[in-house]
Amino acid sequence: MPTRHISAQTSGREPLDVTDALRQRFAQIREEFDVPTEFPSDVLAEARAAAASDQLDLPERDETAIPFITIDPPGSMDLDQAIHIEEDGDGFRVRYAITDLPVYVTPGGAIDREARGRGLTIYSPDQRTPLHPTELSEGVASLLPDQVCPAFVWDMRLGPDGAVGAATVYRAMVRSVERTDYQSVQDAVDNGTAEGTAALLARVGPLRIERELTRGGASLPMPEQVVAREADGTYTVRFRPPLAAEEWNAQISLLTGMVAAEIMLHHKVGILRTLPPPAKGTVARFRRSAAAAGVPWEKGVSYGAFLRTLNREDPAHLGLIFEATTLFRGSGYTVVDGAEPDQAVHAAVAKPYAHVTAPLRRLVDRFGLVICAALEAGEDVPEWVMEALPTLPEIMSEAGRRAGGVERASADAVEAAVLQDKVGEIFDVIVVDRAGNGKKGDLVVKLLDPAVITRAGGEAEVGDTVDAELTEASVERSTVRFEVTSHEQFHGSDQASG
Repeated sequence: MPTRHISAQTSGREPLDVTDALRQRFAQIREEFDVPTEFPSDVLAEARAAAASDQLDLPERDETAIPFITIDPPGSMDLDQAIHIEEDGDGFRVRYAITDLPVYVTPGGAIDREARGRGLTIYSPDQRTPLHPTELSEGVASLLPDQVCPAFVWDMRLGPDGAVGAATVYRAMVRSVERTDYQSVQDAVDNGTAEGTAALLARVGPLRIERELTRGGASLPMPEQVVAREADGTYTVRFRPPLAAEEWNAQISLLTGMVAAEIMLHHKVGILRTLPPPAKGTVARFRRSAAAAGVPWEKGVSYGAFLRTLNREDPAHLGLIFEATTLFRGSGYTVVDGAEPDQAVHAAVAKPYAHVTAPLRRLVDRFGLVICAALEAGEDVPEWVMEALPTLPEIMSEAGRRAGGVERASADAVEAAVLQDKVGEIFDVIVVDRAGNGKKGDLVVKLLDPAVITRAGGEAEVGDTVDAELTEASVERSTVRFEVTSHEQFHGSDQASG
């Protein structure tokens, strides 16, 4: 089953008051996956001392006059990234400021040790378990508006077609002048009132998307499963279409990660985020499912280009985007230490790529930022970074397994809450995969309304649309189960010859 991020929200985008049963289940899931609770006292003490210190190694370069802005989900306080875009001749100059978290973290200290144990910020529908104490992640290390902060500034010059020219990274003091969100940016662009960075992001983002398609890349703008409470007090789950502004912003992060990877590979030191290309059988299964959903996929069109044709407002198309996670499996981290590795490319990016844009929420980024800044300054990479590099792939892999397990179990619990009053009813479902080792009788099926991905027993082929009876919906066990009750109604492979 693919990892899903499910948001507990009403249609008004306010936090949903989940039932006691769900709240208890979420807490139980965190315990099952050994999610940390409170920070130890020594970690908190070190964070408070760092936040109050006047002895930090702050950068001398001052770029506080640049009007950076942040673009994040509403209410976010852990702001890693701030952006500024300006026209540069017939091209663009993009500066991306990433918070200088390393300046607050003593190598080998309490915060560092705790962060290596956590690896990632973990998200549950009812709460967030942060990677770092909020004194840092929502305080002095957050790029909050009008707060002067140390940052790693990625300075990237783009041509009129969005292609990268010169690019570098350096440390500087910065100031964000505005905290905005994706919907606000989207609304301003749509109604013609966007100015400055927001207006130029709407130009640069599509150019970078076109560059992605040209090089054979594939972005997956994942639909968010949103649980909402209906007027009668019951729950439903829907897929929320991503906004274009979210994709434009993601392209700036991808651009930065590709620049970082180039620096690392040039100097033959660093840590890359890698992904093998999808297997032919996986692409064939996805093609069959597209046919079953009635979505044409023309012969000769790459899977990345096909994903870009999907209508984010159409539930069937959103279901396909969600299902496309099967094309993006097998990602990991590869250390570069003296030689270019055999596996250096991230298949979805279609270029080498490194994680360097989310240090508040992802451990590995802190090390990648220090590496790139040192290399670009002509300095040696610090010894504490070099010593840590071989340990990071396993730390991040374990953290990913924990975070993915929490998200899957939480999503299953919410889906059970949505469906618990419908046990015994018959639903139309699309068979999108086989669970586990692919044995018959254990299917992965997709419902479009409500937006549920779960398992079913019975016999059917991937791509079939069948009738299935809901036989179990247990919040306490995070279990939803269907049984196929009909022969296939439509076999996608008959339509998938392209």
